[in-house]
Amino acid sequence: MSNSKKAFKNSSANRRSGKLSEDQIKENFTDMHPPLTPSQAYIEACRCYFCYDAPCTAACPTGIDIPEFIKRIQTGNLRGSAHKILEQNIMGGMCARVCPTEVLCEAACVRNTHEHKPVAIGLLQRHATDGIIENKVPLFERIAQTDKKIAVIGAGPAGLSCAHWLASFGHNVTVFDKNKKAGGLNEYGIAAYKVLDDIARKEVEYILEIGGIEIKAEVHIGIDFTLDSLRDEYDAVFIAIGLPGVNRFKIPGENVAGVMDAVNYIYDLRQAERMSQLPVSDKVVVIGGGMTAIDIAVQSKKLGASEVTIAYRRDKAHMKASEHEQHYAQINDVKLRFCSSPKRIISRNGHVTGIEFDVSEADSEGNFSNPGKTYQLEADVVFKAIGQTLPSDQWGDSANGLAIENGRIAVNSDRKTSLDKVWAGGDCVFGGEDLTVSAVQDGKLAAQSIHAYLQSA
Repeated sequence: MSNSKKAFKNSSANRRSGKLSEDQIKENFTDMHPPLTPSQAYIEACRCYFCYDAPCTAACPTGIDIPEFIKRIQTGNLRGSAHKILEQNIMGGMCARVCPTEVLCEAACVRNTHEHKPVAIGLLQRHATDGIIENKVPLFERIAQTDKKIAVIGAGPAGLSCAHWLASFGHNVTVFDKNKKAGGLNEYGIAAYKVLDDIARKEVEYILEIGGIEIKAEVHIGIDFTLDSLRDEYDAVFIAIGLPGVNRFKIPGENVAGVMDAVNYIYDLRQAERMSQLPVSDKVVVIGGGMTAIDIAVQSKKLGASEVTIAYRRDKAHMKASEHEQHYAQINDVKLRFCSSPKRIISRNGHVTGIEFDVSEADSEGNFSNPGKTYQLEADVVFKAIGQTLPSDQWGDSANGLAIENGRIAVNSDRKTSLDKVWAGGDCVFGGEDLTVSAVQDGKLAAQSIHAYLQSA
């Protein structure tokens, strides 16, 4: 039984599964942003000014030449357009769906100055890559195979990006992952309405087509292998385990039934064969201000919850989720409440019935304090979406000398750690942006650094 189903067990919420039919849920979980038709893509591509200095490219964490890939769409060269995207970001298909383009490339688009409407770069990127990924059109080849072996811990965006680049250099890569399926956050942690048609799996299969990459699934560091054992057996190691731990509220009542980790529930939702069988509450409160909070709140509404509220401890301006995502939550009837810090969980007979908040206020310098005001919300379920952590016991004794900064792995600009032969990237490293696209870039930079190291060794 999954963690989220355990939390619902023996509770009133458990009896509310099947609130909507499967057909109703499928209708609710249609594409957040439907793909462009060929004519729509052509018209949108023609809006690009093809700027010489390309501020959109500068804003892309992976450095995709955006004007060039758009120009190739305009001229009908979708294969060439996809190549221009994927040569910098091998996970360009997923990033086209989950990147916060509204604060990255599209925010930098000069069309904003004249029309307040950027070129739809994300949708154009999806238009260029979907057919290539779906049909596994080969765009990359391995160079002459070497005898070097690299271990990658984690089959998420950073790990798969690193593996692809290393394989393209001719090296042999083994990817170790705790899950049954590869893909990491893309497979298990992104809202279902953003990643329809099994795109996460298809993208993984496309990445593996290059050859030289072996996936070892359902293996755990510290149980099935250690960092030391990999360092002994392989020429280099790349750590890309994300943040497997979940932050706690540290408030009274946190451990009662119905207080759940949003990440675990999204995991169950993404893997469910029939979403109508998932347990759904009437009144849901989500604590947090990032993408996970938005995802779990909107999906709760789409599954049939009658009332969903996101409560965030600071004001709207500090909310990590973008304005676009906040707006999407609101048009899906999710209420947003700001300056609300959880104080205690209210329960009856061992199950959550509500939550009490302290009301925060900001001074002229932006510092928040609690003047003593409180309020309460009724809740059948409270979802925690307040960030994830790298557990302190993740490595045991096998990583003596691995520098940790602010609870994450310290790396240099090449994603090299303090340990010999060990690199790291993605959410688990200090200074990361907790974005799929940034994780992909970390994997690419680490692979280039590892390749240079192996050539000089």
